[in-house]
Amino acid sequence: MATPSSESSRARAMWRTCLASALRTALACTIVGVATLFGPQYIKNQVALPAFSYVTVILVVTDATLGDTFRGCWLALYATIQGVCPAMLSLWLIGPARLTAGTTAIAVALSAFLVVVPENTHLIAKRIALGQIVLVYVIAYINGGQTETIMHPVHVAASTGLGVVACVLALIFPYPSLACCEVKQNCKLFAENASERFNLFVKAFTAEDNSSALAFISQAKSLVKTGSKLLQDIKTKQESMKWERFPFKFLRPYGENPGSRFQDVQIPLRGMEIALDNSPPFPVEILNTDQKSVLHMLGDHIPKQVNSISLESSATVPESNQQNTQMFFQTLQPTKKDLPSLFFLFCLNLLLNKPITNSPSSTNPKQQNQEGFFQNYLSITKSNKRFMAAFKCSLSLGLAIYFGSIYSKDNGFWAGLPVAISLAGSREATFKVANVKAQGTVLGTIYGLLGCFVFEKYVQIRFLSLLPWFIVSSFLRQSTMYGQAGGLSAIIGALLILGRKGFGPPSEFAIARITETFIGLSCSIVVEILLQPTRATTLAKLQLSKSFQILNESISLISFGSIGNLVESQNKLKTHVIEMGKFIAEAEVEPNFWFVPFHSVCYRKLMGSLTKMLEYLHFGSQAFMLLEQESGGLIDNFVHKLDGDIKLFKDFVGSSMKCFEEVSLVKSLAILDKEFEKKKLSVDVELGTSQSSSYCNIIRYASEEEIDDNFRSYFEHSKEFVDQIVNGEELKGQVVLSLSALGFCMDGLVKETKEIEKAIKELVQWENPSSHVNLHDISCKVRALANIIVAN
Repeated sequence: MATPSSESSRARAMWRTCLASALRTALACTIVGVATLFGPQYIKNQVALPAFSYVTVILVVTDATLGDTFRGCWLALYATIQGVCPAMLSLWLIGPARLTAGTTAIAVALSAFLVVVPENTHLIAKRIALGQIVLVYVIAYINGGQTETIMHPVHVAASTGLGVVACVLALIFPYPSLACCEVKQNCKLFAENASERFNLFVKAFTAEDNSSALAFISQAKSLVKTGSKLLQDIKTKQESMKWERFPFKFLRPYGENPGSRFQDVQIPLRGMEIALDNSPPFPVEILNTDQKSVLHMLGDHIPKQVNSISLESSATVPESNQQNTQMFFQTLQPTKKDLPSLFFLFCLNLLLNKPITNSPSSTNPKQQNQEGFFQNYLSITKSNKRFMAAFKCSLSLGLAIYFGSIYSKDNGFWAGLPVAISLAGSREATFKVANVKAQGTVLGTIYGLLGCFVFEKYVQIRFLSLLPWFIVSSFLRQSTMYGQAGGLSAIIGALLILGRKGFGPPSEFAIARITETFIGLSCSIVVEILLQPTRATTLAKLQLSKSFQILNESISLISFGSIGNLVESQNKLKTHVIEMGKFIAEAEVEPNFWFVPFHSVCYRKLMGSLTKMLEYLHFGSQAFMLLEQESGGLIDNFVHKLDGDIKLFKDFVGSSMKCFEEVSLVKSLAILDKEFEKKKLSVDVELGTSQSSSYCNIIRYASEEEIDDNFRSYFEHSKEFVDQIVNGEELKGQVVLSLSALGFCMDGLVKETKEIEKAIKELVQWENPSSHVNLHDISCKVRALANIIVAN
C-alpha cells in the first residue's frame, strides 16, 4: 500500500498543479479585464466583445504551457481566417438589414459545416472559428442595418486577438511556463517511479515467504497508476515542446520523443507485474543464493539505466554485470511450473535490452494489398464519419441560433455560443456532458451573482472575486463528476457575470443566459438522438464482436515466419479495444430509458480479459522475434515440431473467439429459436444428427488433460531445441527465456479465453433471463442460419 508520505506528496503535487493553472488563467483574464474596463478608449472600441476574449482565454490557456499558447496563437489566426474572413464577405453580399432569424441560422449552419468538415484542423481552432461565426452573424442580425459590414467582423477578430495576447503574457510572466521543464520534471518523477517499482518487483521475486512477496507487490501496484499518468503527461507535452524551440532556441528539449523511450521501460515492468500475479507461492524455486545476488546487482543498475533515458545519454550494462547476467541465464531450463518465474526474467531481459520491432519490409505483397484495401476502407469510413459530425454540428448550431433568437433576439447568441465552443473531437456521452455543462453554467452564474452582490459598491474590483473560483474550477475539471466540460462551463459562467458590462442588471442577464444555454444544449441533444440513434450499449456490443474477430485473426497468425502480420493485427486489435473502452464508458452513464440496463460489470471483465490477451500477444510476438534473432535461423525440424505444439492452443483459442464473436451479436435467443422453427431446423450437436450439421463447424474445446499433454510436448521439443544449440552457453539462456515466455503467453491466452467464456455466458444470460444458455448451441444456430441465407 502507498505510504502516508507518498499520498501527501501526491496531494501536494495536485494542489500545486491546480493552483498554478488557476493563477495563470486568472492572470490572463485579469489582463483582459484591465484592458477592456480600464484600458484606452481605442482598445475599448476595437475590442467590442470582451466576453469572447474571456472565452478565448479559457479555450487556449487552460492547463497550457508556453508552447501550447504559441500554438494557440497560430490556431486563433487560422480560426480567424476560417471564421471571420468568409463571414465578412457573406455579410457584404447579404446585407445585415436583410438578416432574419431563419437566414441567420442557415448562414451559421453552412459556415459551421465548412469549418468542421476538414479533418486536420485542430479542435481549438474549430471552436474559436465557430464562436466567431456565431457572434458575427447573430450580432449583425440583432443590430440590423446599423451593423458595420467590415468593422463588426474586425471587432470580433480583435476580441479574439486580445484573448490570445493575454494568454501569451500570462504564460511568460512572472516566469515562463515551459513544456520542456514540465517534461523534464515528469521524466525525473517517472524514472523514480519506475525504479521504485522495479526494486519492489525484484524484492517480491526474491522474497523468502509469501506474505513478504505480496506486500512488495501491493506496494508496487500502488505506484502503477501514478507512473501511467506521468507517462501520459510526457507524451501529451511532446507537441508543445516543438513550439518552444523556435522562439527559445537556447533551450534543449528533454530528449527526443521521451514518451516512446519510457514506453520501452513501462511495458517490461507491466510484464514483470503480470508474472508476479501468476506466480505460485514464494519463494521462487529456480533461484539460488548466487542468482539472487545477481538480481540485486541488476536492481542497482536498472534504476541508473532508467534515469539515463533523458537527453542523449543511454546507460549500458557494465561488463561485469553483463557476464553475471549471462551466467545467470545459462543455468535455466524451460519447465511449466517455472513459467511465471522465467517470464519475469524474460521481461527483465527486455529491460536490459531494448525490445525489438518488426521491420516493415518483412510484410509480403499479399499482406500489403490487404492493408491497402483496409486503409482505403478506413479512409471511406472516416470520411463518412467526418461528414456526419460536421452535419450534426452545423444542424445543432443552426437550431440553437434559430430558437434562441426567437426566444430572445437580443440574447440569441448565448444559445449558440456554448454549442460552438464545446465542439467535441469524437463521440461523447451526450446526456452526461449536457448535464455537467448545464450544472457548471448554473454554478458559475450563481457564484457570479453572489460576487456582484458582495462587491455591489466596488464594481471596479469585483473581478478579483474570480480568483478563488478559478481554483475551485481547476479541481472541478479534474473531478470525475464534472470533468473538463463542467469545469470550463463553471469558469465561463462566472466570468461572463463578473467580467461583463453593458448587459443590464446581473440577475436578468443570468436568467437570460441560463435559459439560452438550456436551449442550445437541448438542440444538441435532440440532434444527437435523431442523427446518432445507435446507443452506446449497442456500439459496445458491436465493438466487442469486432474485437473477437480481430483477436481470432491474430491468434491464427501465431507461428514462425508470420510475426510481421501478427504485429500489424495486434495494432489493429489495440485500436478496437481502446474504442470499445470508450463505448463502455459512455454506456455506463447513458440513461436506460425503456431498454435493458447496461451490464457494466460484465463488460469491464471482458475489457480486462481482452486487454490481458493483447498484452500476451505483444510479449509473445517479442518472444518469437527474439527467437528468430537469437538462433540465427531456426532448425526446420524443430520449427515444425514447435508449430505443431502451438496449433492446439491456436485451435482452442481461435475457435472460441469465433464462437464468442457470433454469440455476442445475438439480441434475443427467443427470436433465434423462432427463426429455427421457421426454417424447420433441428440441432443436436452432441449426437451429430442435426440437419444443420453441414453448416455448423464443431467448435473444438480441448480438455485440461489435452492442454497439459500439449504443454509437455511443447517443453520436450523446446528442450531438444535448446540442446541442439552449439554456438555457446550464453545463447542457450536467451533461447530458454524466449521459449518460456512464449509458453507463458500461450497459457495466459488459454486462461483468459476461459474467463471470457464465463463472462459471455453471464452477459447472454443477463440479456435473456428466461432462456437456457449454451454458447456452442447458439453459435451453431447462428452459423446455420447464416449459411441458409447465403445458400438461398
